[in-house]
Amino acid sequence: MLRRAVYWCLVLCLWGGLGVAGLVAYYGARMPSADSWAMPDRPPNIKIVDVNGELLANRGSTGGEAIPLESMSPYIPQAVMAIEDRRYYSHFGFDPIGFTRAMVRNATSGRMVQGGSTITQQLAKNMFLTPERTLERKVQEVLLAFWLESKYSKDQILAMYLNRVFFGSNSYGVEAASRRYFNKSARDVNLTEAAILAGLLKAPSALSPAKNPEGAMERAKLVLAAMEDEGYISRDELVAAVEKKPRKAKSFWSGAEHYAADMVVDELPGLIGEVKEDVIVDTTIDRTLEKAAEKAIKDTLDKEGKKLNASQAALVAIDGTGAIRAVVGGRDYAASQFNRAFKAKRQPGSAFKPFVYAAALEQGVRPGSMRNDAPVRIGKWTPDNYDNKYRGQVTVASALAQSLNTIAAQLVMEAGPQNVIKLAHRLGVETAMQENASIALGTSETSLVELTSAYAPFMNGGYKATPHVIKRITTVSGKVLYENTYDSPPRVLSERIAAQMNQMMAGVITRGTGKNAKLPGWQAAGKTGTTQSFRDALFVGYTANLVTGCVGSETMMAESMKKSHGCAAFPPRPGAKFMVAAHQGLSPAPLFGLGTTTTPDPDLSVDADPSADQSRDTLFDMISQALGEDKPAKKPANRSEGIVPAERPADVGDLIREQERSGRQWPGAAGGCGGNYRLHAGQARREFHASRCPDGQLGSPSGPA
Repeated sequence: MLRRAVYWCLVLCLWGGLGVAGLVAYYGARMPSADSWAMPDRPPNIKIVDVNGELLANRGSTGGEAIPLESMSPYIPQAVMAIEDRRYYSHFGFDPIGFTRAMVRNATSGRMVQGGSTITQQLAKNMFLTPERTLERKVQEVLLAFWLESKYSKDQILAMYLNRVFFGSNSYGVEAASRRYFNKSARDVNLTEAAILAGLLKAPSALSPAKNPEGAMERAKLVLAAMEDEGYISRDELVAAVEKKPRKAKSFWSGAEHYAADMVVDELPGLIGEVKEDVIVDTTIDRTLEKAAEKAIKDTLDKEGKKLNASQAALVAIDGTGAIRAVVGGRDYAASQFNRAFKAKRQPGSAFKPFVYAAALEQGVRPGSMRNDAPVRIGKWTPDNYDNKYRGQVTVASALAQSLNTIAAQLVMEAGPQNVIKLAHRLGVETAMQENASIALGTSETSLVELTSAYAPFMNGGYKATPHVIKRITTVSGKVLYENTYDSPPRVLSERIAAQMNQMMAGVITRGTGKNAKLPGWQAAGKTGTTQSFRDALFVGYTANLVTGCVGSETMMAESMKKSHGCAAFPPRPGAKFMVAAHQGLSPAPLFGLGTTTTPDPDLSVDADPSADQSRDTLFDMISQALGEDKPAKKPANRSEGIVPAERPADVGDLIREQERSGRQWPGAAGGCGGNYRLHAGQARREFHASRCPDGQLGSPSGPA
């Protein structure tokens, strides 16, 4: 009987072997030729870092970069081998002993409790095959495992597996999973965290520490026990690891840095085309400033948002070169990924007025020039001041500080809407604008990033500051794919105009609508703005170091905003909180053109010479004399396309515009100076060319009056 038993066993083994060989041959023949087999490339990862090289975020289908086996925590491969493939370094891709042990365990348990696949087989299945459980797929998995073992070393296979396997929550690879669940690199995970990661491989979704921390920890205890059995850790280490609870993982991506990461991803295709390999993107973001901006937004909304009915806010900070140092697109990235600083187009309101004033300065207006704050009508449009009050004769500087709409409307017509638009485009506002008088009050939409960057030429002395967040793009091997070229910007504003604008906008902070944005120890300037119906409130302010724009929006109610004076109440507060944090430890520096002393009062500027204040009256007299008239020239009759008095007159220079259309050149003298006064048709620009005029008089050599 013994001989017969041995005989039939041998016969059965022979026929079984022949049957297995036949199945292998049959299913193997259905596979492509081995010559065509190739390990598919890992989907590229985009590693986004801040100015100091610290990780901001990873983007790509894997969720993280691939790291070498020797760079990751040694606990990770040990934990994975202990629970998934104890004989990994002993078998040749298929482990008969492990497979038999698993099948016996499953048979005695009456259910599937243990898999028989090796790490190599799992890699083959993940890379080449479908997840369906069929005999054909299992045979092909084994054949592919043999091929992998013949082509790659054990360490290479293990590294490929750990960098590609799914760990749940859209995380592929240990680096993505470590960042996702523990907010740290796989290089730095401890024993407990490594055991949790290894335990995820059985059921990535069900055992996610973000969704099921208790289940994840129970599975981790089994992994730790297996590691002790294999001699990877001691009993004491096991006990310590079980007692050490990892920090609770967040359920979603959170943090304002993800707004910056999304901006990077949006810009990449235009800079390097399709991303085909892992790349590293060096950004201009300062992580410290980013966190300070995020905290300023959150704290202000928590404290002031309910009172002002403000549900959202955004902030962007840009340096004098246009580099974006911080950007917060909303209150909470996890709740809303829409970037309100970058993608939202909204009316800037009075925050657009500096471009109107700068255009007027280029036409010869000075900070100390006088204008009449009175009701005016431009066609069918009658702009009102926000408080419905009128102040009579005021300086241009005072009008900007108090954000007087009537003066802005007058100046936009004096300078010409087309010239205001040209200047705004020159400084950095790229969106299209309507050429009409109401542009004085910021009725054309733009983004907060564009608006903020357009203020930078005031701060840096007149140079273009193109907003950018990407500094350099390189491959992992160090090959440079892109490097920005914003280090030689063109001049877009004269030094004189930049200095005068700094003078006037400093008054907005010291005695105007931006008092909430004062920065102790620093000279600061800026402008507030409120959009129509009080929906959005904006503020853009700057020092010699940084330009910051802030907007509060979304659910602001008109009544609440009116009670709190709208723009003066909300946006300067998070902006000021951020600027205080951003300037800690820095030595105060003066604004361009203001000197190191306390910010001078723009109304007392040398540009506000009495003779210059009277320049308009002198100009009318000069034109009258040139025309041979005995009496001073009188302003022409009101025109429907121009500005006319609504209740009491406001001096807006209609005569000048009428004469400018003529294109005539007038010889004459002013204040004893010889020269020519040119009236340029269609350009709303006045110049008096003189050779012997003392400073401060009409047509002085220092520039146009």
